[in-house]
Amino acid sequence: MTYISTAQAAKRWGISQRRVAILCEQQRIEGAQKAGHTWIIPETAKKPLDARIKTGKYIKTAPCNSNSKMVNISENPK
Repeated sequence: MTYISTAQAAKRWGISQRRVAILCEQQRIEGAQKAGHTWIIPETAKKPLDARIKTGKYIKTAPCNSNSKMVNISENPK
């Protein structure tokens, strides 16, 4: 079996090297092993799904309009 480093996996998956290491520590990458101080990842491993998205659907919102006024909802209207 061929292994890749966290840096190679990060480049392949488009995430940071630290994020790959965290995923390895959380045992979310199948077959990842610790070799000394370094994680080694099977070349065939797939990027785990983002567990932060609970609905399974990511909805991108429109950017905020710079002309809009900010409203403080904690103030009582006069």
